Amino acid sequence: MTLVDINNLTFEYIDEETHERNRVLDKINLKVDRGEFLAVLGHNGSGKSTLAKHMNAILVPTEGSVTIDGIDTKDDSRLFDIRRRVGMVFQNPDNQMVATIVEEDVAFAPENLGIPPEEIRRRVDDALETVGMSAFKRHAPHMLSGGQKQRVAIAGVLAMQPEFLVMDEPTAMLDPKGRAEVIETVKKLNREKGMTVVLITHYMDEAVQADRVVVMDNGHIAMDGTPREVFPQVEKLTRLGLDTPQSTYLIYMLNSAGIELDPRVLNDAECAETLLRAIKQNRERR
Repeated sequence: MTLVDINNLTFEYIDEETHERNRVLDKINLKVDRGEFLAVLGHNGSGKSTLAKHMNAILVPTEGSVTIDGIDTKDDSRLFDIRRRVGMVFQNPDNQMVATIVEEDVAFAPENLGIPPEEIRRRVDDALETVGMSAFKRHAPHMLSGGQKQRVAIAGVLAMQPEFLVMDEPTAMLDPKGRAEVIETVKKLNREKGMTVVLITHYMDEAVQADRVVVMDNGHIAMDGTPREVFPQVEKLTRLGLDTPQSTYLIYMLNSAGIELDPRVLNDAECAETLLRAIKQNRERR
């Protein structure tokens, strides 16, 4: 069932200095199903973050339409309904921290929604448990690591009980350990809680874990498919200014050298299995 329906989305802004119109998104058509985990890739300036902001009505189309669970984002009277359905997590967790105690920070949004205190307490405890931060509920946010801060930011969004989570490069400022913590949390929300997730990222190892990948280029959708359909297209991704998963690239290079291997490899384990299978088959042919 479709949760996000984007039709002929065009977005332009007027440059304050030149007064010229700049088109950032050009006739985008995209649907996101309920419960789907979608990764959006693209080089800097491709329009991926602008697209994300349309999913929470932070921006509205210049032309075309975006509907969230049947609600048009241009309908100002339904803005509150959209924001309750769609939670946004941004790149810098420090920009989302508003309190000096973790549990108070997580409680901030539901308090502003007028939720009764006993329900807020339950939501805060559930959200912190979900992201694995219950032990830190009385800590000061500024004392946490980057990955921990981002998980608290996610908990703050979860306390609003959204149906849909949009994450705009949430791991860009984190070290590898912090990145892994956040992505594991996202996968848990999607697979165990059934939450719809759109992840804007430039890390290929994050995108391969999604159900589907969309690649943006200069305001257009250049590629759309499962990770196994998208990432073996190494040459096209390179032309679009993107990397590929290292394991996928290794298999691509071996195929280019004349060694026939399954190109749909996405991670180290699959790469090792493919190489061992090829070695075994080669020995059997001797």
